[in-house]
Amino acid sequence: MSGSGKEAILTRCGYRCDLCLAYKENINSNEDRIKISDGWFKYFGFRIPPEDICCDGCLTPEEEEPRLIDDTCPVRICVLKKGYDNCARCDEYICDKLESRMVDRDDFDPMPEEDHRCFIKPYESRRRLDRLR
Repeated sequence: MSGSGKEAILTRCGYRCDLCLAYKENINSNEDRIKISDGWFKYFGFRIPPEDICCDGCLTPEEEEPRLIDDTCPVRICVLKKGYDNCARCDEYICDKLESRMVDRDDFDPMPEEDHRCFIKPYESRRRLDRLR
């Protein structure tokens, strides 16, 4: 169980859908989409148009044709090809594909706690995956 009161949803690379503002169940308004678009731009340097922000999560089966923020994610493709739940099960942990997706709060400090909660915490995957190994 996550601290948010929601069940933790761990992605293929260790991100947390349940904490991500772009996850379909967390979007309540266009303002939510604008907030995440602005936050990603501020901290990661890319902007996705707010109207394009809504993710079904990478655990959604392919036959359901999921809406994904990054439908070409090399980590998801690799994990599915190898038949794992996530990268923690892989003998090549931590590979270059996964390393390129790792996010660490220390790379962004100092930052307001609200920004950490909204834009960084959902994507801090290293410790989550390490615990699963």
